[in-house]
Amino acid sequence: MTTRTDLESRLAFSTLACPGWSLERVVEAAGQYGYHGVELRLIDGETIEPGIDAAERRRVRSLLDVAGLPIAAVDTSIRLAGADHDQAVADLRAFLDLAAEWESPLVRVFGGHATAEQSHDAALDQMARLLASAAPDAERRGIAIGVETHDAFSSARTVASLLSRVDSPAVGALWDVLHTSRMGETPDEVTDLLGERLLHVHVKDGRGEIGAEQWDLVPLGEGHVPVPGILRALRAHGYRGWLTVEWEKKWHPEIAEPEVALPQHAEAMRRLVYSC
Repeated sequence: MTTRTDLESRLAFSTLACPGWSLERVVEAAGQYGYHGVELRLIDGETIEPGIDAAERRRVRSLLDVAGLPIAAVDTSIRLAGADHDQAVADLRAFLDLAAEWESPLVRVFGGHATAEQSHDAALDQMARLLASAAPDAERRGIAIGVETHDAFSSARTVASLLSRVDSPAVGALWDVLHTSRMGETPDEVTDLLGERLLHVHVKDGRGEIGAEQWDLVPLGEGHVPVPGILRALRAHGYRGWLTVEWEKKWHPEIAEPEVALPQHAEAMRRLVYSC
């Protein structure tokens, strides 16, 4: 069973929190605030593209290696539903190569939204074919592909339905805890639905009504996301992956600055891990 120390020592933050920071500042802040890894969504404020050049790849690897800071995940903008199959597979393979070079265990993708011409089952089948095409490359590199609970796939039940169509241990789920809470799913329901396919967790808090399209992002512990119950469910589940704080400053410039939000989240997570 996962211990408190196991969970506490797997705390990362996403660079989505700090669009104004250089990668050097990200590394400095991780040590300053007590994080054990970083999740790369932005590098120097810009989203990561699959064709990132070799010199930049080496710079990223060198900076993080010197700091002894693991890359918890590499986050893509890939949306599976309705995607051009060949292009999406090519992009996903490029990100798998990037993650392997950076020794990151996971590449994040979105489910997205089905096109108006697709039925729900047809969309799931199309997405499953895309994931199945990339899965052998993921297995060969030892990198996982995590489909996030987000967009039309905010429910763990919907993500689980997609994963049931892909017979590969290298394809699983990234649990964004705000979105499943927004959908009315409890922590125990989520861990039961995702089972062994649960690979990674995004931690955040927000306020809103069940079923609403959006919740307002708030400091950890001030909203409606049951983070203590989530940590208890993860511990009971035997979860040993990363807990990534995802403060969406890039998309919501009105929320608190990273200098405020990241230390608050780190302190709150340490307190919750040891008390739950």
